[in-house]
Amino acid sequence: MGLFDFFKKKPVKQVEVEILYPSNWENGMPPVKVVAVEILQPTPGEAIDIELPKADTTETETETETETETETEDAGEKLDTGLQKTKKTWSERWNAFMANFRSVDEDFFDDLEETLIGADVGAQTALQLTDELRDEVKLQNAKSKQEISEVIIDKLVDLYRSQGVNEDASMHFAPEGPTVILLVGVNGVGKTTTIGKLSAYYKRAGKKVVLAAADTFRAGATEQLVAWGERNDIPVVTGSSKADPASVVFDGVKTAIDTQADILFVDTAGRLQNNVNLMQELSKMKRIITRELPNEPQEVLLTLDATTGQNAVQQAKLFKDSTDVTGIVLTKLDGTAKGGIVLPIRNELHLPVKWVGLGEKVTDIQPFEANDFAKSLFGSLLTESK
Repeated sequence: MGLFDFFKKKPVKQVEVEILYPSNWENGMPPVKVVAVEILQPTPGEAIDIELPKADTTETETETETETETETEDAGEKLDTGLQKTKKTWSERWNAFMANFRSVDEDFFDDLEETLIGADVGAQTALQLTDELRDEVKLQNAKSKQEISEVIIDKLVDLYRSQGVNEDASMHFAPEGPTVILLVGVNGVGKTTTIGKLSAYYKRAGKKVVLAAADTFRAGATEQLVAWGERNDIPVVTGSSKADPASVVFDGVKTAIDTQADILFVDTAGRLQNNVNLMQELSKMKRIITRELPNEPQEVLLTLDATTGQNAVQQAKLFKDSTDVTGIVLTKLDGTAKGGIVLPIRNELHLPVKWVGLGEKVTDIQPFEANDFAKSLFGSLLTESK
């Protein structure tokens, strides 16, 4: 018996229907047609249950897994693309170095050290690497150009990867209440842009985010952060021009607490009258934060511009000596051939690189993975040397 067998028919009733589409009118009046309308009405007491088909969750889970895989692939592709200039420089320098290979002697290792310094790994790291490679070449009894190349590149890859074994490159969050993340660094390295990207990253992850524009001394800094807030639909706490940065931080902390935000990002000044004043201002901010949230800030991220090469390492030393830096954000990696500075930053300063900026788009930032970095940077050289 079908569903409509349960409905009781009433007597057929004739109704007049006025036709609204164009037609020939007679005597200036619209035509009228008579049609029969059958009215259906359910019979009391004869309702039935209708079982709807259940949703197929298998397809949804598969789609989610595919999306996750795609995101992972995209991250790897972005890293490969972002390191193009650095990889090209490494490849050119390495090929030029190996083209002059004659024998494994002291001149060979002197040239190797110069090649590494030229690749922005720094003098200290280059010297350490050369000493280790000298021993490794002897240990492996490598003599031919191909054997030498394989040993050295394998050692470089191992060194990049080993630096991440005992370092903590993860982000830390407060067990309860808002997590405060300070972004520090000199002007022009991309602090404000990094905050915009990181805030969008965590908002996509479902976090409630607030921004504090505490760089009140640089012209346009507050306006730039406000623009990022509007773009990402994230509230921004601001102060007047030349206002005490610590007062903006205080208001930001109170706002984060009152609105039950998950994360408060604080944009800080990159330059005051001198470095002493800058560090004193950062210390003052930290005191303000810990007074309201004793366990904060959880993270103090130093933003470095990869295009500045060894200058970035010097900046890192300055900030590390003056404030409690927990990690590095390396920006503009896609626009430089000096991506090799990752190694001296981690090897000499023992600071983990936590994030890398790989472009201008809001999504062009990702967590740093030492294995992926080494694979992307030296992958082609490993293939060529086999």
